Amino acid sequence: MAKTKILFITHEMSPFLEVSKISEITRQLPQAMQEKGFEIRILMPRFGNINERRNRLHEVIRLSGMNIVVDNNDNPLIIKVASLPAARMQVYFLDNEEYFQRKHVFTDKEGKFFNDNDERTIFFCKGALETVKKLGWSPDVVHCHGWMSALVPAYVKTAYKDDPTFKNTKVIYSLYNDRFEHTLSENFANKALTGNMKPENTASYSADYIGIYKGALQYTDAVVLSDDDLDEELLNIVKKAEIPVTDCRNDAEFENYSNLYEQFSSEELETVA
Repeated sequence: MAKTKILFITHEMSPFLEVSKISEITRQLPQAMQEKGFEIRILMPRFGNINERRNRLHEVIRLSGMNIVVDNNDNPLIIKVASLPAARMQVYFLDNEEYFQRKHVFTDKEGKFFNDNDERTIFFCKGALETVKKLGWSPDVVHCHGWMSALVPAYVKTAYKDDPTFKNTKVIYSLYNDRFEHTLSENFANKALTGNMKPENTASYSADYIGIYKGALQYTDAVVLSDDDLDEELLNIVKKAEIPVTDCRNDAEFENYSNLYEQFSSEELETVA
């Protein structure tokens, strides 16, 4: 039987970037799944405060050279890779000079949300899926971590739904205690449209924290509880939509994650109250 293929999309991962608990999970989980026999790939942005020399990032020429359209502008996508020898894992980094070459991640030195975080998000999500296409690797599962991956579920289920790479792909979203009070631009939902998407495809997305996740959850096949003190409003959205839920908050051996991934290739998901 072929290995189940899992694509991890995250905006942070230890040791490259450590902003929240997400970095711990996205470092440990892929390795655990690889050791259990799953085939994995990991994608994240190459933020400017990630040290290329120390982490030994280098460009992957065969994957670079694409342009990602954001708000009718072409933006070059550079793909870099770093290895974690102890884990025998590679991590692919999406880079763009205009969007990511900054000393700070989401806010400036005064703590103000970058005005173009909406475009950076769109670039990252589109770029991630285009990179996977170029890899010629069809994931069974896309597991999203962090709000910056919020457009991936919509893209997989609409613009890319007939693409052979993602035709049978399921989407999992992990929820963390990562609420913020900033907002993206008001026209985020319209800017996010791509390919044959229609305005109604992103109508559930809005510019604030809840709105970003609400849009993503509309297209999510399963939700993972990955942190304590989760936002009650988000949990209510999940419950109302009857999205299958797996609680992995005390899953030190990652067995619950493993069982969830296996369900995608063996049986239908069960909704957990």
